Amino acid sequence: MNFVFISPNYPLIYSHFVKALHDRGVNVLGIGDTPKANINDELKNNLTEYCYVSDMNNIQWMKNTLDYLENKYGHIDYIESNNEYWLMNDALYREYKNVPNGFRPNEMEKIKYKSKMKQYFEKAGVKVARYIVYDNLNQAQEFVKQVGYPVFVKPDNGVGASSSYKIKNDEELLRFSQLENAKEYIMEEYIDGTIVTFDGIVDDDSNALLAYKETFPIPVANVVNDDVDDYYYASTRIEKDYFEMGQNVLKSFGVKKRCFHIEFFKLNTDKEGLGKKDEIVGLEVNMRSPGGDTPDLLSIAIDDSYYDCYADVIAFNKINVNLNKTHYIAISVSKKDRFKYVHNHEEIEANYKENIIRHGFYDKANALVMGNEFYFARFKSVEEALEFQKFVMKKY
Repeated sequence: MNFVFISPNYPLIYSHFVKALHDRGVNVLGIGDTPKANINDELKNNLTEYCYVSDMNNIQWMKNTLDYLENKYGHIDYIESNNEYWLMNDALYREYKNVPNGFRPNEMEKIKYKSKMKQYFEKAGVKVARYIVYDNLNQAQEFVKQVGYPVFVKPDNGVGASSSYKIKNDEELLRFSQLENAKEYIMEEYIDGTIVTFDGIVDDDSNALLAYKETFPIPVANVVNDDVDDYYYASTRIEKDYFEMGQNVLKSFGVKKRCFHIEFFKLNTDKEGLGKKDEIVGLEVNMRSPGGDTPDLLSIAIDDSYYDCYADVIAFNKINVNLNKTHYIAISVSKKDRFKYVHNHEEIEANYKENIIRHGFYDKANALVMGNEFYFARFKSVEEALEFQKFVMKKY
């Protein structure tokens, strides 16, 4: 089996996917924009070949590299990046090389455009917020008459929260309408809700063989726009109806043999025309592994390797990792350099030495969203995890 891994060098933890695949007999071929001399040892030791392409947005250069790899190693079975930025290009290359596994370009609208995702949520029986794809100010004003302020805007085709924000009044709406790229945005009724996700790895029949529920008490958009601390936690302890709902969404989108990250809102209050408090509303899908270092957090939750689970599904269409061990609430808690905290690292470690699994610092690319310093820790209950969060984040 030939697996072409696009950009295995970034994020750095993606080398763990490569090792897990290699350990299962998969021939892993890498294409990345880091010179070979600078890739980490895990990649060097587990890639059969690594091809350096300094401009991975150059489609023809990438196609030529795929030609080379196919001529040398035979037909390509998988082309994957597991990275939102490259998903559309992955699909183009699959079509170019007639790769049997994964989405093709004609399937990409439903997983790239937030407006297109909504019909697949509804097909799965999940409610969604009312919305428009912005066209002009009059249209937006009519929409506001229906749903009221605030409304929420975000790029229809985009990832991350840096360009997503609330519009609270006519003045802000007018200012938004004057943006050159306003027509690239989706506008939704505002929902007071907590983001919860359905994450995991799905087999060739769209069955979630490994599933997590992640909870984000502070929306990512607030972390970015309000410059506040971030924390979130993950667990495989999922309510039956929540799992069934997530499974229905996977079937609706036709996801096969890949990682997934599906976002929902859990309503904090009753929302007229949408649902009662604690009901679930569909938000958006990301048909790849969750961002940043979250795959490491997911490994902590199962006390084993999320990367090995993925490689099992690719190689065998089942998970051979023992998932019957004790599972944990795995929590990520971050600090920002601009704040002054009561407890320093030594105090945190002294109080939670048995719980902290990983401590480190995010690079500049992730610091805006994730914070600067972070802790990954595990606990037996959500209550204990949140006590840790409060201890770490306590400020003067």
